[in-house]
Amino acid sequence: MNELTPIAQPPRQRKPDWIRVKAPTSAGFAETKRLMREKNLATVCEEAACPNIGECWTKKHATVMILGDTCTRACAFCNVKTGMPRAVDPMEPDHVAEVAVQMGLAHIVITSVDRDDLPDGGAKQFVKVIEAIRKAAPRTTIEILTPDFRNKADAAVEMIVAARPDVYNHNLETVPRLYPTIRPGARYYASLRLLESVKKHDPSIFTKSGVMLGLGEERLEVHQVMDDMRSADIDFLTMGQYLQPTPKHAKVIDFVTPQAFDAYAAIARAKGFLLVASSPLTRSSYHAGDDFERLRANREAKLARA
Repeated sequence: MNELTPIAQPPRQRKPDWIRVKAPTSAGFAETKRLMREKNLATVCEEAACPNIGECWTKKHATVMILGDTCTRACAFCNVKTGMPRAVDPMEPDHVAEVAVQMGLAHIVITSVDRDDLPDGGAKQFVKVIEAIRKAAPRTTIEILTPDFRNKADAAVEMIVAARPDVYNHNLETVPRLYPTIRPGARYYASLRLLESVKKHDPSIFTKSGVMLGLGEERLEVHQVMDDMRSADIDFLTMGQYLQPTPKHAKVIDFVTPQAFDAYAAIARAKGFLLVASSPLTRSSYHAGDDFERLRANREAKLARA
């Protein structure tokens, strides 16, 4: 081999049948896309190349991504573009509320890019969006999926919790050992403390977190993450298969079988989570509305037994 001989790269793993989905073609999908463009809103469904976009948008379910479509970080798993974001849109809260009304949403999920460039990390915009939805669609339940608000988490969480979302989600994403390569801009225990602080400020707010599998994590490491989550009093755990969005992103180490996801779910339930969603296609906001109703019913049943 001479210095001009290219180094062979391992082939990308072929997706197994259980992870394949059909391309979206329905009228409902087209209508949801039209509405998001009309309101100048980004969605994590599109930006993160979610495999469930066809199913969710057909049912007019979408996860709105506030604070623009450009993230200040570059996580190895995420397909959202990185760079210097634009100024925060002051009309964004009203546009999100209008979408909630026009789509007749019983439950809405709001997430955002990381905005390390903002003094509050974007927390005030979350508050404004929650307030706008409460005013325009008071019966719509609100789930937020926030970043970690690096170095600003205490003030950000206090501000957002005071606005009283129904569900506060923040994803741990993977096991601690893989953070330096998969989530280098974040800190595992800082994310745990953020979720724990939500409960300390308001125990009535449901907390939720998720992890991706297939990045090279070990089974006992996943069990430890479950224990850490329960120590932080997290109510709802989601687990799904990591999919490599482009060749530049972290590779899929293995495709976890549906049976393995079921086994993880059984262990998580035994550890005391109020609700567990665990399957190859599970994502943070997949079936979020239905899951919220189950989450609320499970809490009521637990309190009745106490």
